Amino acid sequence: MCGLKRTALYDLHCELGAKLVPFAGYEMPVQYPLGVKGEHLHTRAKCGLFDVSHMGQIELRGSQVAERLETLAPANFIGLGEGQQRYGLFTTEDGGIYDDFMTVNAGDHLYLVVNAACKEQDLALLRTGLGSDVEVTLRDDRALLALQGPSAHAVMQTVLPEATQLLFMQHGRYQHEGQDIWVSRSGYTGEDGFEISLPNAYAERFTRTLLEHPEVGAIGLGARDSLRLEAGLCLYGHDIDQSTDPVAAGLIWAIGKARRQGGEREAGFPGANVIVSRLIERDDARRRVGLVAEGRAPVREGTLLFSADDREVGKVTSGTFGPSLGKPIMMAYVESDQAALGTQLFAEVRGKRLPVVVSKMPFVPANYYRG
Repeated sequence: MCGLKRTALYDLHCELGAKLVPFAGYEMPVQYPLGVKGEHLHTRAKCGLFDVSHMGQIELRGSQVAERLETLAPANFIGLGEGQQRYGLFTTEDGGIYDDFMTVNAGDHLYLVVNAACKEQDLALLRTGLGSDVEVTLRDDRALLALQGPSAHAVMQTVLPEATQLLFMQHGRYQHEGQDIWVSRSGYTGEDGFEISLPNAYAERFTRTLLEHPEVGAIGLGARDSLRLEAGLCLYGHDIDQSTDPVAAGLIWAIGKARRQGGEREAGFPGANVIVSRLIERDDARRRVGLVAEGRAPVREGTLLFSADDREVGKVTSGTFGPSLGKPIMMAYVESDQAALGTQLFAEVRGKRLPVVVSKMPFVPANYYRG
């Protein structure tokens, strides 16, 4: 895998028997000897540990940095309290989605986590769009772990008990063995859990400590994808991209009320005229929906969908077998008149039309810790 980057945990992945694949410019573990299904079910039942160090960790420092960030994204960052985290979208001038990301108010600066495949373009966007008096720093000196599952609280209690006081979407900064550890109570699985930023040089030691706990298993990108799909969470480049209407995607909640029509800071972000008008009209031609199929054959990304009267009405953007449900699950965009729960559609797989049903998302109940 010549030319690919390696995270600080590369040697440990090899030691644990991971299958490594190219992903977003890195050699990343897609699975371990337990296999994707086993890793998925282990995370749902106990606790999974993911290396997500390929993600971009970015610091923004400067005067009025929250106000500046609002010129690039429609969330309410000015109203984000210290120690709080918020989901955001970088929008395009055409009203699409340039990337999605998380933002933390870290007190004297903002801390962002952006998608691995988009981090270079996001850095360029931030450096150009925020102005020369805002310092934009990629913290590639730090690794990022995700500890996810119903046992995550108990595991963290043995390692960094202070962090267990956090609620969902809160962030804290701690010292552990003389190291700066940043923790957010969040994740990408629908389970309770923590995302943990720590120095590269300390990452392997801390990871080994977590893996010593009998409830914790090493989990690869394969199970990460099936877990997030069961949780109804979008994957950039698949379910959302620069052509995606945030309203059709069901991401209205990512557009702060202060940024909508009549809000105290209405518009002022790329594509605002398009997006705000869509919010008012709510007449989008297509909608993001969840689908469930019978049988066991997964319906993959790109599969065309047809109505009962044989019209092509949509396309699958993510699809896999959902181990927790025991059925194939999908995310798709379909024509609005085909988006009602319970609507039967047909997926064209290898020349055959397989019945699928529009279903509620998330496919499994969320278990976020809210106190």
